[in-house]
Amino acid sequence: MTTPLRVLIADDHSMFRSGLRAVVDSQADLECVAEVGDGRSAIAETARLRPDVAILDVRMPKLDGLAATESIVAAGGTRVLVLTTYDSDANLYRALRAGASGFLLKSLPPEELVAAIRIAARGDALIDPSMTRRLIANFAGTLTPTRTPPEVDQLTARERQVLLLLADARSNAEIAAELCVGEETVKTHVSRVLAKLGVRDRIHAVVYAHTHGLVTPGG
Repeated sequence: MTTPLRVLIADDHSMFRSGLRAVVDSQADLECVAEVGDGRSAIAETARLRPDVAILDVRMPKLDGLAATESIVAAGGTRVLVLTTYDSDANLYRALRAGASGFLLKSLPPEELVAAIRIAARGDALIDPSMTRRLIANFAGTLTPTRTPPEVDQLTARERQVLLLLADARSNAEIAAELCVGEETVKTHVSRVLAKLGVRDRIHAVVYAHTHGLVTPGG
C-alpha cells in the first residue's frame, strides 16, 4: 500500500482549517498530520513533522504565511502551497521569491486543491499561466538584473530556447508547437534546464530568467 502524502495546514480561521482538513482526509492518498493557526507554529510543526506539503494562508498572526514559507523552504524537505483570498500580484511575487510551489486562491474548487497538493509533492509548481504573465508584465521591468551566472553557459542552444519560452509562460504544448518537437522532448529539455540552473520548477525558472537579465521587458 502506498504511503499517503502528509499535509500540514496553517490558517488562522478554524472553520476554514476544518473544511480543508476534511477535503484532504477524504483522499486515500493524502493525510493531514497537523493544523495550526499562525506562521510561527507552521514553521515549528513543519520542522517537527516533516510533512510532504504545507498549505499556508498568506495572512496569519505572529508571522505571515510568506515569511513562514521562506523559512520552511530554506529548511528543505517540504513543499509549500500558498493560499490567499486576494489575487495579489505583490503576494504572488513574494511567494515565488520565497520558494513556494503554488499560489492559489481560497475559492479554488476542492478537487483542484487536491490536485495541487499532488503536483507540489512531486516537485512541480502550480500557478495559472495568466498570473505568471501578469507577474512578468508588472515586475520584470522593476528588477535589477544581476550578472549572468556561469551555469547559463552550460545550456545548449535548444535548452536556452526552451528557457526563454518558459520565461514567456508558455506551456509544454505551446513550446512543442513553437519548436516543432514532441511534448516528451520538451519535458526532457525542461528537466535539463531546471537541473543545470539549479531551480526547483518551471515557475522559478521564469523568475530566474528575468532576475538574471536573460529576458528584456516586453521582449
